[in-house]
Amino acid sequence: MDIVPEITRESITNLIINDKREDGRALDEYRDISIETDVISKAEGSARVKIGGTQVLVGIKPQLGSPFPDTPDLGVLMTNCEMLPMADPTFEPGPPSEDSIELARVVDRGIRESELVELDKLCVEEGKHVWMLFIDLHVIDNCGNLFDAAELAVMAALKSTKLPTASIVDDEVVLDKENTFDLPINNEVAMCTFVKIGEKMVLDPSLSEERVASARLNVGVTKEGRICAMQKGGAQPLTKDEIFAAVNIAVSKTKELVEYL
Repeated sequence: MDIVPEITRESITNLIINDKREDGRALDEYRDISIETDVISKAEGSARVKIGGTQVLVGIKPQLGSPFPDTPDLGVLMTNCEMLPMADPTFEPGPPSEDSIELARVVDRGIRESELVELDKLCVEEGKHVWMLFIDLHVIDNCGNLFDAAELAVMAALKSTKLPTASIVDDEVVLDKENTFDLPINNEVAMCTFVKIGEKMVLDPSLSEERVASARLNVGVTKEGRICAMQKGGAQPLTKDEIFAAVNIAVSKTKELVEYL
């Protein structure tokens, strides 16, 4: 359990009540954002995203495999997250934690439900061979708001991914690694994360703000403004007005976030 000194909690809460933050940002303002792609030479697609001090690295590894029985003509996405102990003293080595699993699932939901990747174009031979994309997400430095950084990193990595041309010769799959094609991308998506401190909703929380928050809301929005994912965290409830206000901000901020891509 994360224990926060009462003086720290009161200090941050009092700032938020007065529409101020420790780092001088507005309540609906992001920290500085930077995105680099093709940062892993052995991966077919990769990206590193920084939001303030938070840093996330993503690599994409494609592999030919069998499709799921109920979707014989669609490619497969699999998202895995590793929270490295060097990124945060609270992260522990070993099996994935609940936080790690939640981060991977929320990010995966945003990618999947936005129909970001044209999965039908990843089919090589219906019912037999499709491209499977393994999305490996690594938290390098946790300074708060891993969700938004991870979603941007996965998005940027997928957009940089190239696949070898595949053909069927004598019932065997033949790969031509000299001739590649861009991963078919159908959309763009971003995640906007809010936390509730006192009675205010705060965008892009720092780690100290996350520690004193009573609730969290993740909103995934496509570039057209369609909500494709939502996740509620924290013990306290959110009102309908708080959720609607957060969604409206997320829709407007998504336009800014996808421009970084």
